Amino acid sequence: MSNQSKKQKDYLQRLREGESLRLRELCEMILQLSLPAIMAQISTIIMQYIDASMVGRLGAGGSAAIGLVSSSTWLFGGIAMAAGMGFSVQCAQRIGAGDEADARNLMRQGMRMMLIVAAVMGAVGVFCSSWLPGWLGGGPEICGDASRYFLVFALFFPVERLNYIGGSFLQATGNMLLPGILHVMMCVLDVIFNAFLIFGEWTLPAAGIVMPGAGLGVGGAALGTGLARLCSMCVMLWYLYFRSPVLHLREGEKMRFRRDQILRSLQIALPVAVENVVMNSAQIASTKIVAPLGTVSVAANSLSVTAESLCYMPGYGIAAAATAVIGQCIGAGRYRTTRRVGWITTFLGMGVMTLSGLLMFLFAPQMIGFLSPDPQVVALGTRVLRIEAFAEPMFAAQIVSAGVMRGGGDTFVPALFCLGTMWCIRIPLAMLLASRIGLRGVWIAMCIELCVRGILFLIRQAQGIYLRGGSHTGPHTGPHAGDGSNVIKLNNMAVRR
Repeated sequence: MSNQSKKQKDYLQRLREGESLRLRELCEMILQLSLPAIMAQISTIIMQYIDASMVGRLGAGGSAAIGLVSSSTWLFGGIAMAAGMGFSVQCAQRIGAGDEADARNLMRQGMRMMLIVAAVMGAVGVFCSSWLPGWLGGGPEICGDASRYFLVFALFFPVERLNYIGGSFLQATGNMLLPGILHVMMCVLDVIFNAFLIFGEWTLPAAGIVMPGAGLGVGGAALGTGLARLCSMCVMLWYLYFRSPVLHLREGEKMRFRRDQILRSLQIALPVAVENVVMNSAQIASTKIVAPLGTVSVAANSLSVTAESLCYMPGYGIAAAATAVIGQCIGAGRYRTTRRVGWITTFLGMGVMTLSGLLMFLFAPQMIGFLSPDPQVVALGTRVLRIEAFAEPMFAAQIVSAGVMRGGGDTFVPALFCLGTMWCIRIPLAMLLASRIGLRGVWIAMCIELCVRGILFLIRQAQGIYLRGGSHTGPHTGPHAGDGSNVIKLNNMAVRR
């Protein structure tokens, strides 16, 4: 194990054992955990860049086909993500409390539940793939490609979700590095698979060698991504089940479905599922608002979402680290440290995404130009990206604050915030402005809504409800009262309530 890994492990161990960490040590620990998670999130977006850039060479129609169904893929992913989150949050809390056997049981329950949910949702996706693009308002020139893309996505959906939840459980132990490395590996494999699957014959750069290709177009992009995720999933699950120091299978340990843990998982996961349904249903509604604006607007909207995601994915990486550390701190009963870590990670995310927003404003033409050679798409995409740059600081506040509160199981009220702002601000405002100024109006509505949502999440975090482990009771006292305040002790009784 490297010195950096040992130091990171020491920090988490010291927190679990009740020691106090200085501000510098807390910041160093958060950065060590966040950087691999940021790398993993950015690599995921690079995969989308790869797909969008390669498909963009096929013309605006190919980009529009993917953009038409992308919000539906997010909806599927968000619902399934929630199914595993309740188990991974509890897993982090049990590790923090020193009950590793219970953490392993939670991991095995979560993996099986995710497999069932993902298989069912994948079957639903296959069923609706033929009519979904037409229902979303796509023109006949793009519906065929969009249908094929969504069909392949649905077939590989269980692979994607098992890959995701495996990484979530490793992150719950504090291992952010391996998921990050595997995401980078996925990017490399995605390039290779896409090159052979999207195009027909193509020439290897520099070498001048003509390479064979399947010529599957948009469907080949989905297939290449699915195969890359399959390779990553195999390595992820092998490490999780056989090599992870905390979670690997032990001889004689049998999985037990525990009613209390399943109910607690549902208590955490259902609001997150509702939040994702609300968010992604609103994205689908936005797609239906954009679709009548024409192929150029649909393509520009899709590529701008992909371009912007490179700026906000670091926030999701920091949020993943926050969820893991907050969960372990609450499990260990560290009240004051939990609050400090929460604000450090939130301000770190806001700082990083403020910088990324500035860069997005400056380099918007290059970001869109990399994804599409169409000058109309580039011009429109540049305008909407520069609008969205002003929302990045408060978008970061929402993303990271949500990760902080999920570490404590506080998910219900944040879900209500998303419901209110998306359907009471973004969608009505987008409908009003799109009819007047086109795609720019949709993104102005998005910018305003994200700023309002970020403020609400900061207020909720300041209230400290997540410090109670997601309950509505007051903090518990425990053996780490030397932390300097009333302290949560999330023992077996607290977890099972």
